[in-house]
Amino acid sequence: MTRLKKRGEKASLHSPVAGEALPRYKVAAVQAAPAFLDKESTVDKACQLIEEAASQGAALVVFPETWVPGYPVWTNAVSRWNYPPAKKVYGRLYKNAVDIPGPVTERLGKATRKAGVFLAMGVHERTQSGTLYNTILFIGRDGQLLGKHRKLVPTYHERMVWAHGDASTLNVFDTEIGRLGGLVCWEHWMPLARYALYTQGEQVHVSLWPTAGETHLLACRHMAFEGRLFVIVSCNYLTKAMLPADFELMNEMESFPEVLSKGGSAIISPDATYLAGPVYDHETILYADIELEQTIEEKQALDVVGHYARPEVFTLHINRREMNPAAFYESQEDNDQGK
Repeated sequence: MTRLKKRGEKASLHSPVAGEALPRYKVAAVQAAPAFLDKESTVDKACQLIEEAASQGAALVVFPETWVPGYPVWTNAVSRWNYPPAKKVYGRLYKNAVDIPGPVTERLGKATRKAGVFLAMGVHERTQSGTLYNTILFIGRDGQLLGKHRKLVPTYHERMVWAHGDASTLNVFDTEIGRLGGLVCWEHWMPLARYALYTQGEQVHVSLWPTAGETHLLACRHMAFEGRLFVIVSCNYLTKAMLPADFELMNEMESFPEVLSKGGSAIISPDATYLAGPVYDHETILYADIELEQTIEEKQALDVVGHYARPEVFTLHINRREMNPAAFYESQEDNDQGK
């Protein structure tokens, strides 16, 4: 059974310590289309792709932004207030969104345990109140849920779909394959979010996008160089023909191009060079071998949270409290302590 690990709890029985060789392994960036707005079929496909990546020797498999059950490509098409077709699509999306933990995390956990891989998966996370978040799931090779990251700021039109995340999920997970973290899309242009991950010793960064052009990949390469880490970029591939036949906003998207998300997946080294990709216009899985020793070697010249930092001049303060809309107190003592 998958469960959410507590912050600071190790993701494995063994993590490299000082003096030990850091791991070397293969990573996989999935560029594929979901079964759009069909959660169960999308998870079926995810399990197949996890198995395929594992058969090629991958130890870490990364899927695109909100891949379960698909990035909301329609939001650029309609912003009319109280528009019935848009409300229908939101309801459909919510029904196919993911409870964390829940049946989807159970299924993905079983798939990762069977394949013996770590997984980073983009999902629509839903709450009981009716709100959605743009979330990355992190699952260990033992099938347990390491944790999640909720996108801090939905970008532009995305604010009609997702709520804001907070720093309670801005975490790096210490695992036997290194310290894993991730950001979603335009979060890569949030300097303080990047810095928060660097301060936690991130070594392998998952970078989830709907599609990534030259400017988006520039942000990814910049983060690889600035943080001296590996960046695995995973992007969606989606065409109009892949949308459901009964999709409620098809007419509103008539002027959209046939290819809605063209990809752009890539794997980037700590010196900002490409190890694989970028690739466009088809479904594929990218692979590359990474060696974490390089994350240390590159820091001889630049460590932005170490010898290249000036904490007496600049210091980042991060609020890790979960931003709940209500606080319930069982006693006056709890009230006094703010619990």
